[in-house]
Amino acid sequence: MRNWIKLIAATTAMVMPATAVLASDGSVAAPQPAFKTYPARPQAPAQAPNILIVLTDDVGFGASSTFGGLIPMPNYDALAAQGVRYNNFHTTAMCSPTRAALLTGRNHHRVGFGAISEVSMDAPGYNASIPKTAATIGQVLKAYGYDTSWFGKNHNTPPWDLTPYGPFDRWPLGLGFDYFYGFNGPATSQFAPILTENLNTIRPYIGKPDYILDRDTADHAIQWLGGQKSLRPDAPFLMYWSPGTAHGPQQAPKEWIAKFRGKFDMGWDKLRVEIFKRQKAMGVIPKNARLNPREAALPAWDSLTPEQQKVSARMMEVYAAQLAFFDDQFGRVIGELKRLGEYDNTLIIYVQGDNGSSEEAGPRGTNNEYASMNNNDPEWDQMIGKEDSLGGPHSAGVYQAGWAYAMNTPFQYSKQVASHLGGTMNGMVVSWPGHVADQRQTRGQFTHVIDIAPTVYEAIGITPPTQMNGVDQMPIDGVSFAYTFREAKAANRHTEQYFELMGNRGFYKDGWLANTVPARPTWDHSPTHVDPLAFKWELYDLNRDYSQSVNLAARHPEKLAALQADFETAAKANNVFPLTSDFFSRLDARFRPSILGGRNSVTYYPSTARFNYGAFPSLMRTGWSASAQVDVPSAGGDGTLVAQGGWAMGWGLFVINGKPVFLYDPSDHDTAIRLSGSEPLSPGKHSIMGRFVPDAMPGRGGTLELSVDGKEVARQTTPMSSSFLGLAGSVGQLGDESVADDMQLPFAYQGRLLSVTISQEKETGAR
Repeated sequence: MRNWIKLIAATTAMVMPATAVLASDGSVAAPQPAFKTYPARPQAPAQAPNILIVLTDDVGFGASSTFGGLIPMPNYDALAAQGVRYNNFHTTAMCSPTRAALLTGRNHHRVGFGAISEVSMDAPGYNASIPKTAATIGQVLKAYGYDTSWFGKNHNTPPWDLTPYGPFDRWPLGLGFDYFYGFNGPATSQFAPILTENLNTIRPYIGKPDYILDRDTADHAIQWLGGQKSLRPDAPFLMYWSPGTAHGPQQAPKEWIAKFRGKFDMGWDKLRVEIFKRQKAMGVIPKNARLNPREAALPAWDSLTPEQQKVSARMMEVYAAQLAFFDDQFGRVIGELKRLGEYDNTLIIYVQGDNGSSEEAGPRGTNNEYASMNNNDPEWDQMIGKEDSLGGPHSAGVYQAGWAYAMNTPFQYSKQVASHLGGTMNGMVVSWPGHVADQRQTRGQFTHVIDIAPTVYEAIGITPPTQMNGVDQMPIDGVSFAYTFREAKAANRHTEQYFELMGNRGFYKDGWLANTVPARPTWDHSPTHVDPLAFKWELYDLNRDYSQSVNLAARHPEKLAALQADFETAAKANNVFPLTSDFFSRLDARFRPSILGGRNSVTYYPSTARFNYGAFPSLMRTGWSASAQVDVPSAGGDGTLVAQGGWAMGWGLFVINGKPVFLYDPSDHDTAIRLSGSEPLSPGKHSIMGRFVPDAMPGRGGTLELSVDGKEVARQTTPMSSSFLGLAGSVGQLGDESVADDMQLPFAYQGRLLSVTISQEKETGAR
């Protein structure tokens, strides 16, 4: 053996680079970078800063204490004290479009995200697919020697690609990020999130009653930083942190909700006035700014009953708690940067919200946003008395539109409304020690989310490649705002910008804004078509009217006409056409491709895979059935045959106490119907079917049937139905949440499940 060791050592010495040192035990010590044929990793420019980009969700301009709000965010405040605030920063007014623009530096329609991916269309500006011609900030920085990571929400992968079998080229790893820890899609629970690590389904909350997503995400961000600096101490990093906070479901640790008890009993009308005063006192808005009146479609706080006010105040307490808790987790990551000695060399760009706060839950709000999205909006009497559950694991609430309007103080309108500043104006803070001057002076230059990527490139000192992976790249649309770091009063460099989302549109030029007026509120679920070309236009001089409050269209028709023409030109150049203002009708899966290939009948086999909504049939309110083929062992056995959704709404076929069970829950546990066979299943093979037959007037109720081996064993009517839109499914075990309290995860079937077939009974848009 000793001779073999000597031979290996001698052979190794002959092929080792001259600069390597061979230790006495045959190992290589202190190797030097003298290799000639091994592929080399890209090296970042000298003194390149780390990059941390933070983007919260559905947070309006006036929410955080940093921009005059009443929600304390001390770590965001401290970042602003070290860096600078921007009070003229704009998003696209909705999730996916803003994120696509941030990642690429291009206008959202140019990269296929004219709307969120769930309402994509077969048109270049709306196909929810970032083209290879628009490299992301992750791909560019990775090519320049950066280590890249993404934590939190990914809403930029096409739904039809969100399957356990890909394709994965538009998942975060395919978009240039070495590591991903978060969720794919618009939203998820804080307590039982639908999580992915890189490409793999994970369920880290099982067995952890105190689990909360924002803390878990911060934990993994800290772990990633530590590992990166352990192995690559000289390499800079890019971290993109995009939490789901404070998108619905609005949830937070109960002890944080308790911190805000009674803090919003004054109601949204008085809250708006208080925020407005604070904003002026802090200098985050001009002294001559006006407070827009409450939106006409929203009720006055004093018009609510005491019971309604109690529910509403608690919903705002939950929202505040969620945002404040995330700030606490952000502070932990900042603390780790300081501990590692990396804070001073880190450029932090923190955008508070990917759009304005959301009025989508309407004047009543909701304690179950999944039911609301499926047109089963809870009434006041279904929420009153449930205040203590709000924000907890059995709540999927979203606060009232009145609170959202207050969070967007001093502007008009909200999320989805790209024509008004309430939808597009978000607070931004930039910190980079030693590179940002005049910290106490708010930056008022017009900036847009497409400006973030070119700003990062300039700060690093790189030029994005004109070709990436052999593909010619389209030009960057954004304008770097690095010039504002040291010149607080520098002239605007981003002087023109179009806006459009769901037909709401505008054009900004040299301080003037021409914009349309929304035809209906964002909470209107009506499928009625509204022609965006019929929208009324307004005109504002933002140089003198910061809050877009005085319409000058009648006074300056020539200016309005010129800006309308500019919009047409920009719209043609950016793939904005065709214009459409429909939202809920576009949720129909037939607008999009699918891994299921348009089949009306899909057979699944047992798997531990989670089937996201892109890989599971959309069960329209017309007839459908689910049939499970099982082989029951002699000892019996319970468990899940197929399930979709969770406690908020869902359905499934199960075996419980040996008996077949069909559970159907279109809203929450109060509406759940459970059909059960009277006798246990005998050993051997059986076919178990659950079926929904709609009423003659589709869209509301129907009849549920449970059959075994072709024989009906139970039947019941339901006054309410659902399409279970956007919910993940699982076969052979529960998914991320239980659809009933008496089923504990994973509740896997103990017999032999052969297959499950889900069928639409006629052509209704099954995916």
